[in-house]
Amino acid sequence: MSTVVVKVGSSSITADDGTVATDAVAKLVDEVAAARAAGHRVVVVTSGAIAAGLPALGLVRADVGDTTTLQAASAVGQSRLMRVYDEAFAAHGLVAGQILIAPLDFMERSQYLHARATLNRLLALGVVPVVNENDAIADDEIRFGDNDRLAALVAHLVDADVLVLLTDAAGVFTADPRVDETASLIEEVLEIDAELEAVAGGTGTDRGSGGMASKLAAAKIASWSGVRAVIAAAGRPGVLVDAVAGAPGVGTVFRPRERRLPARKLWIAFAVGASGTVVVDDGARSALLDRNVSLLPAGVLEVHGRFVADDAVELAGPDGKVFAKGLVRVDATTLATLAGRRTSDLPDGTPHEVVHRDDLVLLAR
Repeated sequence: MSTVVVKVGSSSITADDGTVATDAVAKLVDEVAAARAAGHRVVVVTSGAIAAGLPALGLVRADVGDTTTLQAASAVGQSRLMRVYDEAFAAHGLVAGQILIAPLDFMERSQYLHARATLNRLLALGVVPVVNENDAIADDEIRFGDNDRLAALVAHLVDADVLVLLTDAAGVFTADPRVDETASLIEEVLEIDAELEAVAGGTGTDRGSGGMASKLAAAKIASWSGVRAVIAAAGRPGVLVDAVAGAPGVGTVFRPRERRLPARKLWIAFAVGASGTVVVDDGARSALLDRNVSLLPAGVLEVHGRFVADDAVELAGPDGKVFAKGLVRVDATTLATLAGRRTSDLPDGTPHEVVHRDDLVLLAR
């Protein structure tokens, strides 16, 4: 038995007027039921609450610019969205369970463990968890922003085997197929690099918040989690079962990395935002990349941003290219005064490590 996380975006399950497209949800649920019948456990990550709530309030997305109104729309739309899912799953004799998750559920270890325990218990009970971001009360400064990254983190949370990201496109293409008729589907990706990321564009539709760039980011998180990821078209017949089975041509498949990133380091790399950047010299950069050491004040050249101890910061070389991310042990003001100083010259009581190797994740080589 494998565990599958499938994510569907707003544009794939809502009509042009923003109302929930019951036929699209029914198709997805049909495929989830087929995957369940084949012996797989399935978690659904769905968008659509805001899109579903706006028309109920007589509002149009293009006319709403404030976060509070969007959050109110989410509160109204979430129940409407779940009603459609409940009815669709009931037609297959399945029970759905709503789970609303916020970024803090991944940042606080106790919350992380609670979320994992709840999801695993629902799966053990035969329930299909239906997950969405808790948009109605989310802090605008601390939010996922799109459900692609949420889906990838949930895949890690439940130790999934496959993450399927359903969208309006058939997968990742060599160029934008809407403007370049020579664009071809990329069927397999071994490593997500800067060239591939450059192919991705912005938000795909007015009703969605993601786009191919966010799906590539999610696929990268999944890959680093040891999870195979697939980006495929939501409208393709049998797409979920085929993606899980590894059928050729189903979409773009991202192979998992051989080394699975531990939960704590995955959280540092992808779940918490960076509050600043620390520029290091070439010697420090080489040592961090090649020798699994901690960053010391002596290797620091510049400090950018406003951060306090235990905040996440990006580490960049003299060329400005970010190569790592970690939790800093001193605040920005203090670090600026310590930059370039040897350990023996540090004031008493000052941490010897700027970023300890246990709190450091290498993002590039």
